[in-house]
Amino acid sequence: MKKEEALRELSTSDLIERLEGETLQLMKLRLNHAVNPLDNPNTLKAYRKSIARIKTELRRREIENIK
Repeated sequence: MKKEEALRELSTSDLIERLEGETLQLMKLRLNHAVNPLDNPNTLKAYRKSIARIKTELRRREIENIK
């Protein structure tokens, strides 16, 4: 199952909750990376992509509700 398919199965409230958690985790990783470099800096990229996927799904649902 792809990540996009998994996101489509979640409810809107779950997506919003997950978005807040991912955003908070990204901020913590950025602060830690500024102080002490991460072993794998690609995790920052992965969190940014995950946040973008969640926002895209929320926007898609918003547009569907308008129509």
